[in-house]
Amino acid sequence: MSRRIPRLFAATLAVAALALGACAEKTSETPAAGGASSATVSYPVTVGTVTLEKRPEKIVSLSPTATEMLFAIGAGKQVTAVDDNSNFPAEAPKSDLSGFQPNAEAIAGKSPDLVVLSNDTNKIVDQLTKLKIPVYLTPAAATLDDSYRQITELGTLTGHPDEAADTTRRMKDDIAKLVKDLPQRTEKLTYFHELGPELYTATSKTFIGSLYTLAGLGNIADPADADGKQGGYPQLSQEVIVKADPDFVFLADTKCCKQSPETVKARAGWAGVTAVKNNQVVGLDDDIASRWGPRVVDLFRAIVDATAKVPA
Repeated sequence: MSRRIPRLFAATLAVAALALGACAEKTSETPAAGGASSATVSYPVTVGTVTLEKRPEKIVSLSPTATEMLFAIGAGKQVTAVDDNSNFPAEAPKSDLSGFQPNAEAIAGKSPDLVVLSNDTNKIVDQLTKLKIPVYLTPAAATLDDSYRQITELGTLTGHPDEAADTTRRMKDDIAKLVKDLPQRTEKLTYFHELGPELYTATSKTFIGSLYTLAGLGNIADPADADGKQGGYPQLSQEVIVKADPDFVFLADTKCCKQSPETVKARAGWAGVTAVKNNQVVGLDDDIASRWGPRVVDLFRAIVDATAKVPA
């Protein structure tokens, strides 16, 4: 999605879990076309505090991740509007609605029978509830299990429990296979995950950091937020990064900020960093690297594929 890093960082702290990915390759989860679930779903259904009396047919998604989840589980035809940052899949019905600054009146104007949000900015949940519009929150994931749970719950709410179960099963199987095939190393490779050229990053305590940990990598940013006061998203200095000398630099700012292996190499003092010297600066897809839906498999595969090239 198009954004500047200060805005991204603020949004990240607002959801307190994940920074708002994969080399260009086919995604693991091809969005389903939509339609009826293979299971007979009886309504009403309840998930948490949300109860739906019938299957929702006018869903408004104000979360790019939720949009991807909905289409992946076959609920795409029930989605009538998405926020201005929901750019995948291409057929998602994008609107001018904002997930960063949600407006109850504008949302109500879409006559939704379910609204999916990633956070409760401006107490939007209360505003929509007063309008008798059901709201399901999908806060930024802290773990893969959070992702699986949200997909499962969306499947329940939308009448696609079987498709949701299939989606999470494929995700788990794909990730398990990638982990199983990881080379055994006597010493961890290290990395720096770049959220923007201002050098904000994510520690191992974040969702994105947990994927790198699963891939067997060590995070050079962990000491910078050992007390957790920066929410897992510290800003490092160039001096700290150069001194830490990471084996890999992963760029999650290739779209928003036009960063690349070439721009990193041109930075003062970076030419001697191992990642630069060994051509191990990896450009990711910003969108995939900032979402916790089915395409996390693609992100994890990109990380594994990049590091697998280094001899064990």
